[in-house]
This record gives sequence, C-alpha cells and structure tokens, in this order.
Amino acid sequence: MAQRATRVDEAQESTGTAAAVTLDGVAKRFGDVVAVDGVDLEVREGEFFSMLGPSGSGKTTCLRMIAGFEAPSEGRVLLGGQDVTRLAPYQRDVNTVFQDYALFPHMSVQDNVEYGLKVKKVPGKDRRDRAADALAMVQLSAFGDRKPSQLSGGQRQRVALARALVNRPKVLLLDEPLGALDLKLRQAMQIELKEIQQQVGLTFIYVTHDQEEALTMSDRLAVFSHGRVEQIGTPAEVYERPSTGFVAGFVGTSNVLDGEAASAIAGDPHPFTVRPEKIAMVDPGDRVPEGSCTATGHVREVVYLGAVTRYIVSLDVGEELVVMQQNLATSSMQALQVRGKAVRLVWDRTNNRPVESAGGSNDGSMGDPEEGAS
Repeated sequence: MAQRATRVDEAQESTGTAAAVTLDGVAKRFGDVVAVDGVDLEVREGEFFSMLGPSGSGKTTCLRMIAGFEAPSEGRVLLGGQDVTRLAPYQRDVNTVFQDYALFPHMSVQDNVEYGLKVKKVPGKDRRDRAADALAMVQLSAFGDRKPSQLSGGQRQRVALARALVNRPKVLLLDEPLGALDLKLRQAMQIELKEIQQQVGLTFIYVTHDQEEALTMSDRLAVFSHGRVEQIGTPAEVYERPSTGFVAGFVGTSNVLDGEAASAIAGDPHPFTVRPEKIAMVDPGDRVPEGSCTATGHVREVVYLGAVTRYIVSLDVGEELVVMQQNLATSSMQALQVRGKAVRLVWDRTNNRPVESAGGSNDGSMGDPEEGAS
C-alpha cells in the first residue's frame, strides 16, 4: 500500500496539479461479496465523468465511498490530493444528488434549496441570495414558493440539483438522478445537466447503467464490470475502440467474432469487434471493394425501429452479425420483406477492432449489493 501511495503522490507532483478525485487501489467487501475489486481511477478538475456499468458492477459503491457513506476495505480516496478515506461525509467537500430527489415535502422549494446553508448557519440574506442564484441556474426562479408535490418529476430533479449546487461543492456526485423520468424528459435533462455543469465549472461524477446517457454527457467515462474497471476513455474512444469484449457488447450494440469465423472473414482467429452501422448489406453477387471484409449469409430477423432497421444475419461460416441501416428511403414493409433472403455483408477492414476476449458477462453475479436492480 505504501508503494501505491508513493506512485500516486509522484504522479501528482509530476503534473503539478492534483486530480479532483482519486481512487487508489480501492476495494470493498460485504462479507463474502466483493463489490469493488481494486479500482484505480482519477477524475480531473471540472470534468463530467461517468461511471457506467450494469447492475452489480460496483459503480454505486464507488460513488458511496467517494461521498463517505461507505468506507473502503482497502485503498484510499483522495479529494484534491487530500486523503479523505477516514473522514465523515460532512467533512468532505462533495454533495450528492439521488434518484429519489430526497426533498422535504412540507418545505417550499426555496426552503429546500436553503436547507443546507441553514444547517451551516449561513446568514439569512446570503442564504436567500444564493438559493435564488441556484434556482435561476436550473430555470426555476418562479417556483420558489411551491411545494415539491406541485412540481413535475423533471422540476423536482432540478430542485434537488439546485440544493446540491447552492453549497458550492468542489465535486458533485449524481447517483442515477434521471432514472425515474420518462424517456423524452430524461433526454432533455441530459442536455440541461451538461449545460449546467459547463456553466458552473464543477466536477461532476455521474453513475448510470444507461450507455446512451453516458455517451451523451461525459467528457470521459469508466466502464465497470464485476467490481473492476474495464476501460476508461472519452465516449468516442470507448465506443470506437473498446478494449474488451464486454465493453464492445455493453457500450452500444457490437459484433464480436473469434476463432473459425474470425479466420474465415479476417484471416486471423484472434477476436475482433465491428459495429453494426459500419456494415453494408448487399446482394450476394455484388462486387466487393478490394481489401474489404465480406461474408455471406441469410437474414434471420428484421427489427424495424423507425429511423433505423436492425438486421440479424446468420453467416454461412457460423455465428451471427447484427447490421444497422438508416431508413433514408425504406418503409417498414420494404425492410420486413428482406427477412429470409440471402445477402452479402461488406465492411472496411479498418473498422475491425481487436479486443482482449470475446466474452464478458453482465449478469451481476458479483458486485454491488447497494445497486439492487438499478
């Protein structure tokens, strides 16, 4: 542990700045269950950082250890370079926004936002001014006198965000805060959250199991599986260059081929992944550009999704590939008529991305008991 601590400290000295949050060899066990298994990561100042993974992957337990609600079984938690592993939650310069909002139903919106400042004995005028600024930030200036029960789900979520922001923490922790909202409102709130984060310049750490949400908002993200971090990178890096079969399958839809099928198509048995939207579907007799990967098969299933259609193609060499095509000039009837037809799949060889393994489970058989079915 001493050697690990030295490496982290030396890394901070070499860059001249401390990360906003550092998890240094952090592990957490609940009895025989290993919820977090030796996680190392750094979140930069002013970054929107997401922890993405299925239920039971350890992401919420990591967030709770940053907040101080759980103590690590091993490792250290650092905020701004300071070791806070043994500090209580109220001693850490962080605030948490939860999925259930946790608003006081008997208080007005204004009083809910002021509450944390009142506990800290901030003078009344300063409390009101800061609460007004926070409500303006989330576009709720006209709602200060209302009770939470008089607000929509999206408005209550913004009140919870204002209550966290009014304390001006260095780090804001968000535990699946949009999970209870309907799809359209959730998508709108994703954009709003990112705009607010950029406006206030705070470090946001966001926990989600929704890969679209993580790709939409994050500057960088960490993909969790079975208590470990599989990959850290920008959304484009994680999507376009997944490092493992699990990441390829969990972040978006992907095809992973290995063994005989990989050898027949790419000339190499090592596993690789190719995204469905990179694959063209043509007639079996069509000419193929030189150097392309190609495979013949038949369309087993067609899923019409409005803007796009998903085709599941059974290959003649074994395995199946998913192909996604935009419906630029294709009706649902035309798309469905392709079912059962023989086709040729073609894609540029440069779209093949090697991965460490073709497997990867997201069944949650090991991981985070705090997350339940979230």
